[in-house]
Amino acid sequence: MKLIKLLYLLDREALLRWGRPVTTDRYVSMDRGPVVSRILDLITDEPLPNEESIWRRFISLTESFEVELSGDAGSDELSRAEEDLIREIFGKFGHMSRWAIVDYSHTLSEWVDPEGSMFPIEYRDILKAGGKTESEIAEIERELEHLALSESVLQFR
Repeated sequence: MKLIKLLYLLDREALLRWGRPVTTDRYVSMDRGPVVSRILDLITDEPLPNEESIWRRFISLTESFEVELSGDAGSDELSRAEEDLIREIFGKFGHMSRWAIVDYSHTLSEWVDPEGSMFPIEYRDILKAGGKTESEIAEIERELEHLALSESVLQFR
């Protein structure tokens, strides 16, 4: 849970600072606060038979629901700025218990109590909560749409 919250806070801060997240995951409001939903699925879903889980190759769950690195996944996909932001977010929130981070995440105005369900959190919700103007939000959304389109075109080559 703590890892999922830290990743959400990382993406949130990157989006507010740079207009783009680090993970490009989808976000949802859940009872215990906002989460990076696809990464949560990677952690909790079992792989199909005869299929290797990339997540489990590098990260393992302990009996106390903690996670630990079980191999070096490398960092060549991250920029120096992203690595610095990871250290900053961990420095600010890493000392907190998972429950303290849950409590903190409930103070974020983009989080809506789903009362046992889940609600999507859009980039717009985070940007608005972070004080961005409508014109700033529209420009960031356009840039993110272009980035997503470019990435999808490159994947088909």
